[in-house]
Amino acid sequence: MIEMKEISKTYRVRRREAGLGSALKRMVSGGWDAVPALQCLSFTIPDGQMVGYIGPNGAGKSTTIKILSGILRPDSGSCIVDDLVPWEDRKAHVARLGVVFGQRSQLWWDVPVMDSYRLLRDIYRVPEERFRENLDRLTELLDLEDLLRTPARMLSLGQRMRCEVAAALLHSPKVLFLDEPTIGLDAVSKLKVRDFIREENRTRGTTVILTTHDMQDVEALCSRVLLIGKGQLLLDGTTEEIRAMAGENLSTEESVADLYRRFGI
Repeated sequence: MIEMKEISKTYRVRRREAGLGSALKRMVSGGWDAVPALQCLSFTIPDGQMVGYIGPNGAGKSTTIKILSGILRPDSGSCIVDDLVPWEDRKAHVARLGVVFGQRSQLWWDVPVMDSYRLLRDIYRVPEERFRENLDRLTELLDLEDLLRTPARMLSLGQRMRCEVAAALLHSPKVLFLDEPTIGLDAVSKLKVRDFIREENRTRGTTVILTTHDMQDVEALCSRVLLIGKGQLLLDGTTEEIRAMAGENLSTEESVADLYRRFGI
C-alpha cells in the first residue's frame, strides 16, 4: 500500500528582474523566493491498483514521484510505501521499486543494453536464476531480442523506452512509478508498452502510478485518476467520472484543457 498524509514540499528559488541593477541588488540582499510544490497532499493507493496521476506542468507530479521514490524528503507530513518510509529506508525501498522517467535514462549510454542489465543485476543483487527468468520474459513481451547487443545511444526513442521499462522490472519490483513513459513514442511503440504494463499488473499484481500528459495512456491502463493542481489534490475519481467531466472524450487536448480550467489550474 502507498499512503501519503499531509505531505508538503517547498523549494527555494532565486528570482530577479532583468538588468544589471537587479542582479547587483540580489547579490547584496541574497534573497530567495519560496515556491510551494506540494501543499498538504494526501492519498492512499492499495496494492495492485493502477492509478493515473495527472495535472498541468508545474502541478507537483514529479515532486510527488521523487518523494515516493525516496529522492526527496518532504518538509512535513508522512509517507509509507509498502511499510517503508522512502527517504529513511532507501536501500530496502529501492529494492522493491521500479521507476521509469521518460526523459531520463537508467541505461549506460555507450555500452550494449545487455551490459546495462547485468550492471543493474549486480546493483540490485538479483539472483542469477531470477535475473535470467525475468530477462527472458521481458525480452519476449517487449520484443527486445535484437536490441540487447546495441548501445543505448544507437536506439530510437521507442526502442530505448522499451528497454527502460524492462530495466525497471528486472528485479521484480512490487511498485512501479512511470513518469511519462510513452513521451515521444510512435503509435506501435505506445501500444507495446501499454500492453506490457497491463499484463505486468494482471499477472504479478504490480502497483502502478502513471504520470503522463497523454490521456490515452490513462484511459487504456487506469481505473482511477488523481488530479493535482498547484500542489494540491483536486480530484480523486474513476476514469469514467473524469471522462464525463471532460465531455466524454479525454483524448483531445481541448477536453483536458477544459478539465483543468474547471479546477482553476
